[in-house]
Amino acid sequence: MESTKKDLYGLSHLFVCVFLFHFSAFMVIPAITDVTMAALCPGKDECSLAIYLTGFHQAMTGLGTLMVTPLIGNLSDKYGRKALLTLPMTIGIVPIVILAYNQSRPFFYAYYCIKMFTGMLCDGSMQCLSLAFVADRVGEGRRASAFGVLSGVSAAGFLSGTVTARFLSTASIFQISAAVAMLAATYMRFFLTETSKETTLLYDTNQPLCSCPSDDNSSSPKLQPFRKVPSLHDMIHLLKSSLTLSRAAVVTFFISLGDSGLHASLLYFLKAQFHFNKDQFADLLLILGIAGALSQLLLMPSLATMITEEKLLSIGLLASCAHVFLYSISWASWVPYFASIFTVLSVFIHPCIRSTVSKQVGPDEQGMAQGCITGISSFANIISPFAFTPLTALFLSDNAPFNFKGFSIMCSGFASLIAFTLSIIMRATTPVPVSHRSFHDIRQEHV
Repeated sequence: MESTKKDLYGLSHLFVCVFLFHFSAFMVIPAITDVTMAALCPGKDECSLAIYLTGFHQAMTGLGTLMVTPLIGNLSDKYGRKALLTLPMTIGIVPIVILAYNQSRPFFYAYYCIKMFTGMLCDGSMQCLSLAFVADRVGEGRRASAFGVLSGVSAAGFLSGTVTARFLSTASIFQISAAVAMLAATYMRFFLTETSKETTLLYDTNQPLCSCPSDDNSSSPKLQPFRKVPSLHDMIHLLKSSLTLSRAAVVTFFISLGDSGLHASLLYFLKAQFHFNKDQFADLLLILGIAGALSQLLLMPSLATMITEEKLLSIGLLASCAHVFLYSISWASWVPYFASIFTVLSVFIHPCIRSTVSKQVGPDEQGMAQGCITGISSFANIISPFAFTPLTALFLSDNAPFNFKGFSIMCSGFASLIAFTLSIIMRATTPVPVSHRSFHDIRQEHV
């Protein structure tokens, strides 16, 4: 019981770190579009240079994340989650400090280059390591709920950062964001306690996240830890070792492709179509944050005990399709606000995928497995700009072949629709049991 309390205490510190990290990161989102436009195309509501630079940044960050995140996840399996969490939580401070000091064009380009480098190390690593930390301390039957709570804490950070940005000047936003990022890194180093195999196993067998009935008696295969730095070959065979893992990876790719296209295009679309500014961006993001936080903290933990993860995943993907298509055909400035309400259901997607993946591997492979899924998502982020950035720039310009400014957003909705279709197939097909052989043996068979 004493060990259990210690584990829950450790999770509470992780939640504080995640909240502060996302509070800092998302505080700058409502302002960054205006800062980018002011630095590159002063006085304009449409700027192809800004769109292409955003797409290039997204592709390069995705490429770096694809290569770095599985490595960091695997190293955390060996050296500990806290040791590796220090990396994204400290270097992520640097680009924010640059814009906190000055937002002129030279400083924007400095921010742009450094942010691209730090994004390679930070964007996927924070999520991967946080999920692995939670998986270390939570029983399998309650991981969907635990991952939902973690996502809810992230959404609460998003919400708090957006509310703060709504009432601050642009210059103050970056200054306060930098200060909160420093506080998050300091808190993590002083208060977060490292996970250990002993407490993980004790908690996993005896103490689920809540007292609800669970299926913790069903065991998942425990794979042998990697003895060296993982290669692309290792990651491919890890995913192929389980049909469930393979299906989750394909669904992750398409939903990430659609999300990436939406996020890269939406704010520029709203600025060109309805002349949105920082405050209106903040209002929209505020609705997204409230809907996401309430759903993940209150609704999902309850539904996860009554509905299977596969069904929750399909519900979330269907809602995602609906809100993306509504964005694309927005005919009035109130439509994007209405469409954002579907976030109440679409936030189920990633916790369900991550929970499904975590149950397919043992405690020594949580970082590696989560890193692989993050890598798949990053691969989609690399491809997305090549498809959606030219479409966004073309249909927001005066040279569009036809008048449909939201065409690129609608195309990203079709990627989400493919993910939804695949999730139906995944749910309808009886999962093939994963072999109880060690992953080391599986690898040897392919050598």
